Amino acid sequence: MKQSLHLRLGQQLTMTPQLQQAIKLLQMSTLDLQQEIQQALDSNMMLEIEEDDNTFQVGSSDEIKTENPDTLLAGEGGQMDIPDELPVDSSWEDTYEQAFEAGTNNAETVEFESQRSYAASLHEHLLWQLALTRFSERDHAIAMAIIDSINEDGYLMTTPDEIYQGLQSQMDDIEFDEVNAVLHRIQQFDPTGVGALDLGDCLRLQLLQYPDITPYKTEALLVVSQYLNLLASHDRTKLMAVTRLNERQLNTVVALIRSLDPKPGAKIQESDSEYVIPDVYVIKHQGVWQVSLNPEIAPKLRINPFYSTLIKRADNSKDNTCMKDHLQEARWFIKSLYSRNDTLLRVARSIVARQQDFLENGSIAMKPMVLKVIADELALHESTISRVTTQKYMHTPNGIVEFKYFFSSHVSTEEGGECSSTAIRAIVKELVSNENPARPLSDDKMAKLLQEKGINVARRTIAKYREAMLIAPSNERKRIL
Repeated sequence: MKQSLHLRLGQQLTMTPQLQQAIKLLQMSTLDLQQEIQQALDSNMMLEIEEDDNTFQVGSSDEIKTENPDTLLAGEGGQMDIPDELPVDSSWEDTYEQAFEAGTNNAETVEFESQRSYAASLHEHLLWQLALTRFSERDHAIAMAIIDSINEDGYLMTTPDEIYQGLQSQMDDIEFDEVNAVLHRIQQFDPTGVGALDLGDCLRLQLLQYPDITPYKTEALLVVSQYLNLLASHDRTKLMAVTRLNERQLNTVVALIRSLDPKPGAKIQESDSEYVIPDVYVIKHQGVWQVSLNPEIAPKLRINPFYSTLIKRADNSKDNTCMKDHLQEARWFIKSLYSRNDTLLRVARSIVARQQDFLENGSIAMKPMVLKVIADELALHESTISRVTTQKYMHTPNGIVEFKYFFSSHVSTEEGGECSSTAIRAIVKELVSNENPARPLSDDKMAKLLQEKGINVARRTIAKYREAMLIAPSNERKRIL
């Protein structure tokens, strides 16, 4: 095979470390960005948080003026604060006035977050009550097996018979009545209704805790024990027939049942609060909507002038080369951070300019918008807009919303215009919230009401949006009260 040389022209995009870092910062959420900045501060000696002081003055050129290093060391937190030697018979309290006593809380230094208790689970809550209840060693083991079978909503995931069969291999001569007796004791634990076999049993356990003088308690127990299916299907006629109650009495019974908790364990099963920090604020000032970056999302960074002056231009020693590398990395990081904030602000302003009706009237006035529209306006790639709008939040008069919330598909209107799918969801939610519970609106009826407003939307589209918002169909939304 003959070998030869060929010249060929082509274009290739190379991802430089600077570009990779800029993209990485661009797609980070606020919390991730704060961690990244802290990591950069810990690893790079040239980076520091900019403070409002006159110790260092950075001019427009690369020359940096500093004060005397000896004076700098004598400042706050420097070595000059501590005496070289202390008298032998002196104590810490004699030298420093502010002493902290063990076990005392300092309101100015102890953060509120550190005083919060951890999130308790239903399982831990039941075990805590088990430890306070007198059980024999045998019953305690049975109780542990039962508690392990209770899910987060408070229901038994297995039947008492299955628990009994599982314990037969662990305990000698165990009887089913023992398991049942321990289960009845656990069903007296908090929250009321825990350890129930099903929904009817859960409601029954809660009703049993009511005083006997509670009006219609007996009738409510009858309904949840035998006729819960009729209550779920809202069959008013059959319920009145089997319970021999008139309409007013039945309404009182149903009201009592609806006051019960179908998921008693959910109120115990807590989770740590998740806080959303807005990246930008949108306010209306003198009739004009203005967008500003949240100054709390990231501290202002600068090059440490003291360390940068230690770099010798012509020195190629190992220490000097290391400081030069840190200086270059610090400059790249600050530039990438500035680019991120600038792009975020530009995208936010473009969104606000197109969604002023949402800011004025809420989700029902949302306009359809796609990523390409913003990308073309700002001369950016759609992937860049996608990164900017992911896990970024905007503080508006209608609450804190994610950037991606403003982007949605559309349907046509009779006038030839477009209506956002977000607006249609808001309209459907408003129609359901204002409907008559006794005669809820069907998907076909809501589609006709939207068509009367000039919005051409099919019934199956209404059903898709309704299911996405976890709204039950009309037959399940019907109420007999």
